[in-house]
Amino acid sequence: MADLLTNEEYKPIAASLDFPRNAFIDGGFRPAISGATFVSSNPATGEQLAEIAACDAKDVDLAVAKAREAFDDGRWSRLHPAERKEVLLRLAKLMERDARELAVMESLDAGKTIYDCETVDIPETIHVIRWHAELIDKIYDQVAPASDNHIAMILREAVGVVGLVLPWNFPLLMLAWKIGPALAAGCSVVVKPAAETTLTALWVAELACEAGLPRGVLNIVTGSGSDVGEPLGRHPDVDMVSFTGSTATGRRFLHYSADSNLKEVVLELGGKNPCIVLDDAEDLDAVAAHVVNGAFWNMGQNCSAGSRLIVHRDIQDALMARIQAHAREWIVGDPLDPEVRVGALVSPAHFGKVSAYLEAARSENILMGGNVVREGFIEPTVVQTTRSSKLAVEEIFGPILTLIPVSSFEEAIAVANDTDYGLAASIFTANGKRALRGARMLRAGTVTVNSFGEGDISTPFGGYKQSGFGGRDNGIHAHDQYTQLKTIWLDLTDHSDTVID
Repeated sequence: MADLLTNEEYKPIAASLDFPRNAFIDGGFRPAISGATFVSSNPATGEQLAEIAACDAKDVDLAVAKAREAFDDGRWSRLHPAERKEVLLRLAKLMERDARELAVMESLDAGKTIYDCETVDIPETIHVIRWHAELIDKIYDQVAPASDNHIAMILREAVGVVGLVLPWNFPLLMLAWKIGPALAAGCSVVVKPAAETTLTALWVAELACEAGLPRGVLNIVTGSGSDVGEPLGRHPDVDMVSFTGSTATGRRFLHYSADSNLKEVVLELGGKNPCIVLDDAEDLDAVAAHVVNGAFWNMGQNCSAGSRLIVHRDIQDALMARIQAHAREWIVGDPLDPEVRVGALVSPAHFGKVSAYLEAARSENILMGGNVVREGFIEPTVVQTTRSSKLAVEEIFGPILTLIPVSSFEEAIAVANDTDYGLAASIFTANGKRALRGARMLRAGTVTVNSFGEGDISTPFGGYKQSGFGGRDNGIHAHDQYTQLKTIWLDLTDHSDTVID
């Protein structure tokens, strides 16, 4: 973990950054074929950072063609696994070398706090790349049971050319979650970063080239969802797409697949995640710290955020008092100030969306916060509401926590499962049986007990219901979505004594 600098020490680093501006295709930067650009701005200040290549379907065609060429000629896909491992380990080392600058660029581009970028996002991004690199030569194929006259080999093969479509809330970390296992498997990839947050993905592509990744294996095509994401989803020479983002956009990728070549689609989508606190929960101060972190980390712009607090009525007031105490430590302000825990929402458009939910909260019971600090910044807010309220049903993706009182364990589970989503959940209780029963009953891909979290790189991450399907990020299971299984059946029958007339 990096030693944090002061706000004044970060400013000259920010001023010295040379922002990438062009797409990265076939081992080099190049402008959009049309010559079009779009502006990347700092959401905390509105200041223009760079004019980025606004690519379209022609650029996607070029990137896919170069990725296909790289895959088919085997310059990466047929390398010895140990050689692929060494390249990715060099990439991790180069990212470590440039970690501070990457953290500052991420903060400027996304409005994320430098505290989070330095202590979580960048270190974890590097760890993910390194973890998948080390796994490359440790995943074994299989031999199935067969008769003495046969051998049945089950092999994993890279799926081919992969489209990776990223969200804007964790730009570098989500890039690592996808390129780590995809490149480890031997795929060639075309990455579409979110238009709001393109800069650090382009830098990593340059570092990957420096690490020795062959040209055409990693391509970054910048632009809007309609101009880049849709052509990538519809492209007949893309073998699969892994998408992280909203449920509405995820639906569109299923249509793109159905309308084109029936490419595989892996979706990691939205969440409206419950955090259950039962009446026997121990150490409410520690519980409150988890609740605050789960709801307000990254400004609540987190698909696994604990955005619904389902708390037993008997301890509601005591827990709320502790939540308010912990929330005072979550200072709102300049993201480059290491004392700040709540930065800017990612864009004016998203700020407008979250502000509308804040306005709707005024007709409910606001227990804490409820104010716009300034344009782009909203203070941590807690609103008491009912399970059917718009605030409790829809994914806000901002620093607004809904509190729903319940009277029993059974009611808590029912309220928690009363959602179209099923990404994550938390349950706090001192009763071991209730903890395990609750964890089994909750319809979510990840359930944490007496903590908020997503597990770690070794545990699969993904959801139930409308939170996605098709595969899992993280863990060994992440490699499954970027490989296909092939059976090779060998007949060993001895025909040497056969007489042929």
